[in-house]
Amino acid sequence: MRIPTPLTATLALLTGLAALTACGTAQSDTGSGAAATITVRIPDPGNSGVLAVGKKDGSLDKALAKVNAKVAWTGSAGPFAPAAQALNADQLDIATGSITSGVTSLSQNPGFKFFAATAPDPVGEGILVKKDSGIDTIEDLVGKKVAVNKGGTGEYLLLKALAEKGIPADDVERVYLQADQTAAVFNAGQVDAWAVWATYSVAELGQGEARFLVDGQDIGSDNYSLTAVRTDFADQHPEVVKALYTYLHEGSVKEKQDPAAYLNVTTDAGPQALTGEAKTIEIEFTSQGGTVEPITDADITRFQAVARFYAEQKVTPDEIDVTDHLLDVTELS
Repeated sequence: MRIPTPLTATLALLTGLAALTACGTAQSDTGSGAAATITVRIPDPGNSGVLAVGKKDGSLDKALAKVNAKVAWTGSAGPFAPAAQALNADQLDIATGSITSGVTSLSQNPGFKFFAATAPDPVGEGILVKKDSGIDTIEDLVGKKVAVNKGGTGEYLLLKALAEKGIPADDVERVYLQADQTAAVFNAGQVDAWAVWATYSVAELGQGEARFLVDGQDIGSDNYSLTAVRTDFADQHPEVVKALYTYLHEGSVKEKQDPAAYLNVTTDAGPQALTGEAKTIEIEFTSQGGTVEPITDADITRFQAVARFYAEQKVTPDEIDVTDHLLDVTELS
């Protein structure tokens, strides 16, 4: 499942979530003598993806109603780091992000666990450069400035690409920026490259002035997309987590088969919409992407490789044991 495009800045997410703090995991009575309805708080999915379709056509509500649950759309989807903080603060129950951001978030007393995984994106993430930049190899980045999001996908992709070529990380200047604030800096030429994922790369590629120097497949990326659940919520409502997983899995299979049906879900105009070449590129990328699946032993090995790499690169002080923060969704009931 592709990470949704943010609708507002990270601050808007946290502000919106804060308003719901007092609600906790409050449940509403469905009537005298009836069981209370479980509310699951999920970031608003925006204009694309499985959850966006589920919100619009009511299919997610219908699926969750079978386990006596309903959705409260809370804030907006965006980078995982602030979402992890919201999970830890009992302001959110479900969030999606990368294993790379996940590893850094796991180093901070996490109150969440991962229960589903989508294989690394082979074509939608990578290192962008301008077509006329003269940067044609990873070695050409030496002495250059590359925009990355600290501790997340961008920093991982850059460090992985450099390590694959035996280039010391300090030979390239990392410019730490939030992903939703980087396009203007990149297009103004204030950085020479941008390590980024599909949420943002598609728009840049669609404008026709940027190209991938390397993509995820070239780098050998282990950057899975993961779905997290607040630990206390999973302990109290495993049946809801299982139902949500089933919905996401089945939806992701359909999305891969017919990507266009999951684009421009609520509007086909304005900054939230994909049009022209960008839409064509997104459809192509989604068709080559993965689907939401249970976490397997093989996945865990790759998760741990990311954690080890981050420790080696001093992104985290120590190697995080990812296995302590995973749920086997196949065993939930």
